[in-house]
Amino acid sequence: MHLLVINDDGPPSIQSSPYIHAFVHTLQKAGHQVSVILPHQQRSWIGKAHFVGQVTKPTYFRPGTLYKDDGTTHPRPLSSEEDEEEWILVNGTPATCAQLGLHHFFQDKPPIDLVVSGPNYGRNSTSLFGLSSGTIGGAMEAAVCRKRAIALSFAFFSRDHDPELIAGACRLSVKLVEHFYHHWDEDADLYSCNVPVVADVENHKVVYTHVLQNYWTSGSSFQEIEATEDDEDPQSREQEIRESGESQSAGSQGKTTRHQHRHFKWAPKFGDIQKSIDESPPGNDGWAIHQGHTSVTPLKANYLHASNIAMGELKLSPANSRSATPVFYAVIDADPYVLPLIHSALSANFSAHSYECIASLEQLPSDVNRLLQITPYESLDFAHILKHPTTSLANSYIIRKALIRKHYLHNTITGWWSKHPDDTSLKGHVPLTVGFEVDYAEFLDEALVECWELKESWEKDEKEWWLLKPGMCDQGQGVRLFSSEEELRVIFDEWDEPGSEVNEGVETPPAVKGQDVIGAGTMTSQLRHFIAQRYIHPPLLLSSHGKRKFHIRSYVLAVGALRTYVYIDMLALFAPLPYTAPGASFETDSTALDYPIDPRVHLTNTCLQDGSREGSVARFWDLPEDTDTLPDHWKTVVFEEICRATGTLFEAAAREQMIHFQTLENAFEVFGVDWMVDEKGVPLLLEVNAFPDFKQSGEALKAVVQGLWNGIVGVGVKSFLNPEAEAEVGIEEERLGMRRVLDVDLGRR
Repeated sequence: MHLLVINDDGPPSIQSSPYIHAFVHTLQKAGHQVSVILPHQQRSWIGKAHFVGQVTKPTYFRPGTLYKDDGTTHPRPLSSEEDEEEWILVNGTPATCAQLGLHHFFQDKPPIDLVVSGPNYGRNSTSLFGLSSGTIGGAMEAAVCRKRAIALSFAFFSRDHDPELIAGACRLSVKLVEHFYHHWDEDADLYSCNVPVVADVENHKVVYTHVLQNYWTSGSSFQEIEATEDDEDPQSREQEIRESGESQSAGSQGKTTRHQHRHFKWAPKFGDIQKSIDESPPGNDGWAIHQGHTSVTPLKANYLHASNIAMGELKLSPANSRSATPVFYAVIDADPYVLPLIHSALSANFSAHSYECIASLEQLPSDVNRLLQITPYESLDFAHILKHPTTSLANSYIIRKALIRKHYLHNTITGWWSKHPDDTSLKGHVPLTVGFEVDYAEFLDEALVECWELKESWEKDEKEWWLLKPGMCDQGQGVRLFSSEEELRVIFDEWDEPGSEVNEGVETPPAVKGQDVIGAGTMTSQLRHFIAQRYIHPPLLLSSHGKRKFHIRSYVLAVGALRTYVYIDMLALFAPLPYTAPGASFETDSTALDYPIDPRVHLTNTCLQDGSREGSVARFWDLPEDTDTLPDHWKTVVFEEICRATGTLFEAAAREQMIHFQTLENAFEVFGVDWMVDEKGVPLLLEVNAFPDFKQSGEALKAVVQGLWNGIVGVGVKSFLNPEAEAEVGIEEERLGMRRVLDVDLGRR
């Protein structure tokens, strides 16, 4: 579980907050992911308040040793590379902590499953405690945010802070949290739990109770003080109240008031509370604690008791009971943009109790448990996938370079055409492409010996432009334009001499991962296999988008061996500058070498764009129907042609390149497939990308990526981990916007 922990006592302190560190530590030992945000100081008795008009500011707390006050507070957070534990402190209330923890911090982690407010330093039983409790107020704030919450309070009977007693109370509390996570009653918005800090508490009864309604009966809860007394800090005053309150008799009285200038301090008569407990019948929260029981009070988010829940003893389910065992476990890891979208998709397709997120395979209880891995390729445990073909599911095939490596993709397509010369679904949707291999610029002549298409192009009177693409590069790295053998040779010479400044005077895109994406310094370690692809001119240009060149990003889901889907909601990615034909600005007596190509005109990959990408990405279906050259339904035609070509492409890879595209029944993968539309409305395949960069969609189009992941989980994950859902796949495909374009049996089902 991912748990958000808040409190009203502030950061660890032997004086005023002695339980929080031990409780968080116990949760972590139980395998839970814990995020902590607390008030920066004592905020007891503040209820569900917020500070109106105050700017809330965080500081960052690094816990020290258990049961010692050696934690440290810092004005700035740790860097992402540092592993030290860090909590957040804010100058706000427990309710503020709930709001900020749920909606503003920890967004790079999985969605929060449950909020725990506490453990409070002292009981929160009966209405007199409960209505003022910051612990219950924090949980109530989470509940009104529609998040399940538990208010946890430790009823102490000694201030010795015995580590063994605290550890026992923490272990029982973790069992309570786990029990309610798996057995939450829908009539309850939150639970208020009071755990006595006593020996052997784990073997004491846990009972459902109602809140004892009680009243102040001994007069004022404020005491007159000398003017100097009100300078006490809140933590010292809280300690004084607790010390006097646990033993104060019911008969103590406040001073008689007079009409004169006075100061007052909060000094409640706790004897009133004890007297009301002594006079009450069994079954209430105060009575339960007095008996040494742990009380559990189900509440609505209006402080009323959740009346439909039966009272009596609560039997906690053993941790290994069948009811507490999820259907599957999930190891999820992704960048901060997409991680919450994946978790949201899981929540939309599976009940909260049917799966549990774990940090690594080491936390998998047994090899027989079903497992889902959605992580970067390098983090996947492929040995587990191969060893457990019916219970282990991963978000990538092991080998798929027949699609994602440009020179292999070229071989895949030409091999398919050689065996299927009558194919029309893919043919006509791939630009003329030539593949070659070269180690050093001095061997370029040998590499081009059989590149007949290039040689014929160079002999034509009218100049033809080509795109050079390294077969192993991603994110547009190394892509260059050329129109002659001389220009191509200059490019290779340039890569052999990293200090060259061929593009001097032209503003080039920023480096990607420390390497220039255009011009000198391209990653020579990846430059051996190349393709030359005929430049698509003229492309489709839209006046509504400044006549900038664009390509279509279609998301393709491959499932098992093999179903293939195209996600209906495609994207259009635009170049930063208006389009002009390559070479259009060259003077008649100049060469292309004197006038470098500006990639901001011709390359539409948003990874190459500096600064803001506003206006660079749009939904394909939001593009205008009206163009200068195409019919109004051109988008539908383009989409249908993309679907047909995609189905054939993946079948070609699976059937003709089985060594280089090895499908598995217990794997799925999403690819970003890029297409350029020419002025006639024909989509032409550019490349296939594994693990596409979803961040290029931006915040404005995050809903598109969310919908995609809903479809990935609903179609690619659900039927494997929940075989009963297999019959619903066809219905789910349409609902989730996934168009099935291929369904073949490759003999691995």
